[in-house]
Amino acid sequence: MKRTWLLWLCAAMLLPATAQAAESVKNYPKMKEFRIERAMPDQAVACIECHRKETPGLFADWAASRHASANITCLDCHQADERDADVSVDHYQYYERGDMPYGTKEYRIPVAAVVTPKDCSRCHPDETEQYARSKHANTIEIMWKIDPWLNMGMNSDNERKTGCYYCHGTVLKVKDGKLDPATWPNVGVGRVNLDGSLGACTSCHTRHRFSVMEARKPETCGQCHLGPDHPQIEIYFESKHGDIYKAFGHEYNYDAAPGTWTPGVDYRAPTCASCHMSGAGGTMTTHDVTERLSWETQAPLTVRPSEFKAFPAKTDWRVERDKMKDICLQCHGKAWVDGFYADFDKAVEEYNEVYYKPAKARMDELYEKGLLDSSRIFDEKLEVEFYELWHHEGRRARMGAMMMAPDYAWWHGFYECKHRFNELMHESDLLLKENRKAHRYENFPNATGNTTRPPEIFGKK
Repeated sequence: MKRTWLLWLCAAMLLPATAQAAESVKNYPKMKEFRIERAMPDQAVACIECHRKETPGLFADWAASRHASANITCLDCHQADERDADVSVDHYQYYERGDMPYGTKEYRIPVAAVVTPKDCSRCHPDETEQYARSKHANTIEIMWKIDPWLNMGMNSDNERKTGCYYCHGTVLKVKDGKLDPATWPNVGVGRVNLDGSLGACTSCHTRHRFSVMEARKPETCGQCHLGPDHPQIEIYFESKHGDIYKAFGHEYNYDAAPGTWTPGVDYRAPTCASCHMSGAGGTMTTHDVTERLSWETQAPLTVRPSEFKAFPAKTDWRVERDKMKDICLQCHGKAWVDGFYADFDKAVEEYNEVYYKPAKARMDELYEKGLLDSSRIFDEKLEVEFYELWHHEGRRARMGAMMMAPDYAWWHGFYECKHRFNELMHESDLLLKENRKAHRYENFPNATGNTTRPPEIFGKK
């Protein structure tokens, strides 16, 4: 009897606790899952459900994106016309499979694997228009106009594909109904697409998250802007801006809405995007990285952007400098900003007058007298010396001064310019004194590249 009484007492005590626990369960968050709750075409549902199983990483990336939050599905970006040159033939095969619930013909719809700026322009017209006139979008044209490796075929087509074209972009082609593997995969910033548009937004906003946050971080730019000839990422990390970013970058608000990312509010020191693309003060956001530039520091001879023959900018450098100054003035005083530009302008003048122009005049003299052979390039030592004087040390000196990185302005820059210049002048003095032709490397390796400029850009002969 006593035992029965104790059991009833325990049950009575547990009942309120059990009811309370059951009630509190309602407040627990559910396991995170993706649910299709908004109206979308059946074909879009098929895309999502299929890719959730076939490519779960791709699906998860998209599901966490702003696109997914805005009900923008695979079809909004990938849907194509059956007559489009880049329609995926392989994708049709999925509709013939019997082991997939959505692999039937009622879900069949033409899609293109390559999403281009033209596709993105349906929702982002201003950004696409700005990007189209930038150096980024037109970098293949620029590269072919100034790069001797391409014009003289001094590297192989595959060396270009895995190196140069990875960042600059390929000219996409179709072979046997499929994207030609000689041109694909590629998300180069100047890629020539089959619909005639230039570039790939996914160079900076990678698939399938398409994150604004990612594009605001300097590491994204550092995918391509690194190395001996344009080490902007290394220069940035040496600068005070980069130092502050490394110390406080984890506190930055990278997810601020487009056009609202504000210095002093969302971040303490700028990233690459802050200076070259993001808006601040009275300066508007832009996807044209040619804006805000007052010197063309990638060129052999430093010129104003409007005078850069490979791709003359339709800008006034004074207007663009004022835009960049407006960005600087969000954090710095006028005396600081004016002093910086005085230093930068002086560095440009000294590079042009002391190093480049005398070296160029000497090379012209050697070619004129037949002591150097102009039919090929890089097969004579002086050609390499001159190329690296402007393409390596000269760029590092100018870009180091431009981004306030002292080690790159001096030790990796002007210091090495001096040694390169001395070697060039010493060797050329001997050739002129002895009236002797320079030694030529007859068996230059793998100089097999196609020297025909892409007709998609330059037109057919």
